[in-house]
Amino acid sequence: MSEPTTLYCYAHPDRETTLRCKRCERPICVSCAVSTPTGYMCKDCVRQRQKTFDTALTQDFILGFVVAAALSGVASFLATFVGGLGFIGWFLIIFGAPIAGGIIAEAVRAVTKRRRSRALFLTVGAGVIVGALPMILIMLFSMNLFGLIFQGIYLFIAAPLVYARLSGIQLSR
Repeated sequence: MSEPTTLYCYAHPDRETTLRCKRCERPICVSCAVSTPTGYMCKDCVRQRQKTFDTALTQDFILGFVVAAALSGVASFLATFVGGLGFIGWFLIIFGAPIAGGIIAEAVRAVTKRRRSRALFLTVGAGVIVGALPMILIMLFSMNLFGLIFQGIYLFIAAPLVYARLSGIQLSR
């Protein structure tokens, strides 16, 4: 009967291990192992697999940012308008911001033809924020505290919602 061979992590040659990457079969230690639904993979294989899911083209970043910024500018203006409606404005901003975020996400999805990339989702989120900046600056310079609060509520709800909607993050199942 032969002695079992001691395996050492490919990235940390001083660490003994019994794990292997399910894709490339290299020995990996616990800190290098990435748990997947079908077993452990090394970080290199996970990175290679991730590239197959990133389908965004260069123009998608530009189009996504511009569309998100433009629609966010309109929504930001409406948030300021709603802020002047008094008590009913609070309800309208809380219910309207998710609707605006959904419209922005679907418009971006349409212009990018459903291509995906984490960097694209972050770029679109930045577009939502940049689109709201002109109204935020106007509210700031006019010392309109309620306008600033409504802008903050809008961004707090809409920006993460756009990111989650585009990336497919589900908060409930």
